[in-house]
Amino acid sequence: MSISEQQLQLIEQQLGRTPRGLVAIAWQNAQGIPAVLQMRSLVDDQPFPTLYWLSSKDLYQAIAEIETGGEVKRIEQQIETDGELRAAHLADQQRYVDLRWQMMAESDRQRIAALGFSELFDSYGIGGIRHWEKVRCLHMQYAYHLAVGGTAIGRLLDIRYGLDKLQLTQ
Repeated sequence: MSISEQQLQLIEQQLGRTPRGLVAIAWQNAQGIPAVLQMRSLVDDQPFPTLYWLSSKDLYQAIAEIETGGEVKRIEQQIETDGELRAAHLADQQRYVDLRWQMMAESDRQRIAALGFSELFDSYGIGGIRHWEKVRCLHMQYAYHLAVGGTAIGRLLDIRYGLDKLQLTQ
């Protein structure tokens, strides 16, 4: 999605700064409030940790409270014991890696190769995590969920916490 001047101003308010490496709005609510940003994979010759960045303050705060309550550990334990969830989560990780390469500008692909980062981009999943059975950050997980229309972890968060029903104001 292209970014209007009004949306860019809102994004700057959400983040508290001008975003670096912004490509597009990956997801916004029906009122046009940006919630997920698509980011460049390489910013100032450094790998950016995620393809999708959660910009909504409302979602950020809700997920911060969920993380503080220990949900990351509970989800990781469930991934260990629930084969179906584990398979879906690992498939989401692979889809993320593939999507990041597909959406990357050719100039970034070439620069990543020249800098020796290709292996990193092949092996690091959602949020820049190397161990795919783990969950690094629910914010990045949920941003990916919204951007692609569903992931295993995102669906868990919607079911357990109703994030999909949260009314976004910012």
